[in-house]
This record gives sequence, C-alpha cells and structure tokens, in this order.
Amino acid sequence: MMYQSADTKKLVIEIIATLVHIKGTMYELILKPARINKNYFQSLTKQKNDAGKWLTKREIASKIISEIETHPNYEKIMHSIIKTATEFNQFHLSDNEYEARATVQKAREVLGVLEILEKEETRKRELAREKAELERASQKEQELASQLPLLLLAYDSISGKCGNPQLRGVMLEDIVNRLFNTYDLTEQLTVVQAFRRNDNGEQIDGAFKLDGWHYIVEMKWTSQVSGIRELDSLYGKVSRSGKQTMGIFLSINGWSSHVVDLIKQNPDKSILLMSGYDLRIALTRQVDLIKMLHKKLSKLNLESEPFFSAENMLE
Repeated sequence: MMYQSADTKKLVIEIIATLVHIKGTMYELILKPARINKNYFQSLTKQKNDAGKWLTKREIASKIISEIETHPNYEKIMHSIIKTATEFNQFHLSDNEYEARATVQKAREVLGVLEILEKEETRKRELAREKAELERASQKEQELASQLPLLLLAYDSISGKCGNPQLRGVMLEDIVNRLFNTYDLTEQLTVVQAFRRNDNGEQIDGAFKLDGWHYIVEMKWTSQVSGIRELDSLYGKVSRSGKQTMGIFLSINGWSSHVVDLIKQNPDKSILLMSGYDLRIALTRQVDLIKMLHKKLSKLNLESEPFFSAENMLE
C-alpha cells in the first residue's frame, strides 16, 4: 500500500522527468534497472498528447505508473526506481541540476521511510504467520487429545471382551493405524495405509514415514508370546523393501526370551520391538508416540538394543 500513495507516485514521476534529460539515456539509467519493457517505453515516445505534441517524460512516467499498477511486481519496480535515484550522481545529464539534486534528496528521504514501513509490514506479517501457526498447532493438539482417549477405550474393550484371535488382530490393526493417522493429522509422520504387494502375496499390516525413513509395522495379538519365526517374516518384508526401510514388530503379549538375543546377532539392525505396554503408554500419552519411536531408534542405533520399554521413559 505504501507504493500506492500519491506522494510516492509523484516522486517516481519526478525521478523519471528530471534526473536525465535525454529520453533514451533516461531509459537506460532509470527504467531499465527496474525492468520496464523497452518496447513499451519506445511506443510511448512515439505517442502524442491531446495537444498533438510528443509525450513529455513526465507524461510518459504517468502512463508507466498507470500501466504497472496492476503488475504483480509493482512494488519492486517502484522501489527500484526510487533506489536508483538515491544513488544517482550524474547530474551533468540533467536538464536542471538543482531540480535533479532536490529530487535525489527527496528520494533518499522517502526510501528511508519506505524501508522502515516495509520492516514494520514484514514484522506484522511474521507475527500474523506465527499466530496462525500457533492456532494451527493448537487445533492439531486438540485433535490429538480428543482422539487418543477414544482409541484407548477401543483398545481396552478388545482386551476385556474379544476372545476371537483373528477378530482381535483385525481390531488391533485398526486401532494402531488410527493412532498413526492421528499423528499424521499433526504432520509428525506420514501414514501409508495397510496394503498388499508382490501380486497380493504379501500383506503389510501398517506403514508410515518418519524423518525420511519408511517403517513397516507387523502386529501380533495372540495368546502365546511371539517367537523368532514371526520376526523372520517381518525381516523378509523389510529386506524386500528399499534401503531406507525399517520394521516395527508390535506384539501385545510380548515375545519369547531368546528373541532379543537373536535380533542382536543379526547384522542387519532394522527391527524395533514394541510391546502392548508400549502401545498403552502411547494411547494414554504418558509418553508421546513420536518421542517413544525416536528413543527406541536411538537405542537400536547406538546400543544395538532392539527393545527399549516405554516404562523407562516414565522414570
């Protein structure tokens, strides 16, 4: 808006009209740096006014301003012309040196004011952006806070009532994928829905992307603890995926005692273990899911520990 003011437009007209006497030289020194189209300028030099005389530089300047007012780079063009004037010192090219010097001085004063106003506008926009971002984050937090209790209720309902292992597994997949979806809404991870691949010969229970890495999730809720055979299945899926892929093995009832040691012996440290207790801690949000995953990944990468219980994060 500051470049739309009558005083700013008047100054730009004065710059074009007074600094350089010869039109062609004026274009090269004043208008060309502002990226005013040369063909358009030359067309103006061939136009006549209502009195039948060739347009003066002042009249040309007025037409240029009228032409560029709707241009998306209008403010940049006006700023460029004023900035060029503040640095102008070739007064031997002016028709009237005193008028030209006065115009240069006015340009310096106006540019100083404009730059202050631009900084204020930039700061206002930044504050507005920060406010909008905080409001957006607050909305996401509210969404997360409202969804997790519902998922916990569903999880507890399965734990207490569902005796059908197959149905229980399907419901578990639904809860976990909805949990990931909730964090997807907060843009902390990106969910890939459950799918089949390799000519439908391979079922992927769940998948998501976090920090540039893809994670394939295998979920088990059986009456027996999981053994290394179930993990071998996940290892196969991970190995058949791209290089930036890891696996998460979620077993509600845990795994046999030898599983962790066998995973440690595997040179390919690509599987994280997650227990039913970990899932419940995430659903109650005693530990944030993303923080939990980061901690588990850190333990695996730095200490070769495939399982780090969320219980340790409560201490």
